[in-house]
Amino acid sequence: MANKSRSLPLAKRGMNFEMLMWLFTRLSALAMYALILFAIIGALVMGARTQMNFADVMRWGFMPNSSHLQSVILEEPDIWSTVLWKLAGSALLLVAVAHGVHGLVAVADDYIVSPGGRKTVRFISIVFMLTMIAIGLFILWTL
Repeated sequence: MANKSRSLPLAKRGMNFEMLMWLFTRLSALAMYALILFAIIGALVMGARTQMNFADVMRWGFMPNSSHLQSVILEEPDIWSTVLWKLAGSALLLVAVAHGVHGLVAVADDYIVSPGGRKTVRFISIVFMLTMIAIGLFILWTL
């Protein structure tokens, strides 16, 4: 007796919310890698290889914010606080927070069985996400 496949054929799967969230998780992780690589390469092009140590370059890569460079003596400090880097930092912040909160909700859904509990956790997660985004964008654009 042959084992019957338990998965649906591709033509019958369709795009539902769960599939979109699965796709979002993968694409947001790739976007974070791309933004971090962009920031590290940008820092090296702007002279970080001679003006910064490895820890400062990595800190810049994970959050390109000019306030991270206060302890570094830079030849041209103005190029580190341009709109490009504020936009890159904002994009990294938005993608990372959304990716993390989606992961939190996915894990919580595995352990919370009541529909009311799931709605509560999702509401708290959305409030947390919006709060963290607001604080992060305020720091990135005002400091």
